[in-house]
Amino acid sequence: MNRFFIPGFLFSILFFTSCINDREPESSSDVNPQSIFFDYQIRGEEGNDYITVLLQFRFGGENGGTLLLEKPSRAELDGELIPEDSSKMTGAFYEIQKPVELLTGKHSIVFTDIEKKKYKEEFSFQPLTLSTKIADTIRRNDLLFDPIVIGFNGLEPEDYVRLLLTDTSFTGDGINRLDTVRNGRLIISKKELENLVNGPVQLEFIREYEKPVKNGTEEGGRLQITYSLKR
Repeated sequence: MNRFFIPGFLFSILFFTSCINDREPESSSDVNPQSIFFDYQIRGEEGNDYITVLLQFRFGGENGGTLLLEKPSRAELDGELIPEDSSKMTGAFYEIQKPVELLTGKHSIVFTDIEKKKYKEEFSFQPLTLSTKIADTIRRNDLLFDPIVIGFNGLEPEDYVRLLLTDTSFTGDGINRLDTVRNGRLIISKKELENLVNGPVQLEFIREYEKPVKNGTEEGGRLQITYSLKR
């Protein structure tokens, strides 16, 4: 191996990281309002009493730089002003946390641009819960004929859930797949479980929901909702 490869590779990484970190947010007054991309994320997990609503306004598409909103530009959740923050790694963002019980149901995000035009995006949030009790210990003999059927509450009649099931071995791949869940039921087959070694396993379900915003600029935007639970 070329003895200069590793140092050069590390230098490239450091230089790339430095370029990202040095990219400062720009002002919303410096760009055409129709070129702003809306990046809306709602995140939560079982065991955390709060749900995070994170908004970013980007220029140059979904992976572009972030914007600081100058008055009269602002972002609101159900009429409440969302405070501004920023970091070197993520750029400018607008974040607010709400208790799970308060955010459950229908809500609206309103962005007002520099020309006072409003863009209203409505969404519905429902935490994911299990309707099936999962035993702490499952013996392989119990799986000779029947798969494991997991029931959920809080899903649409047809929805999407990512299944992550990992064991303690270094050689096993575990299970990592996005499933279409119909009528709140997800099936883990016996064949899939045979790939896991005996011992402790971590089971995680992640509801993943993403769609284009309905009321966006010419650049568009996306709304992502994720909620996870572990066993």
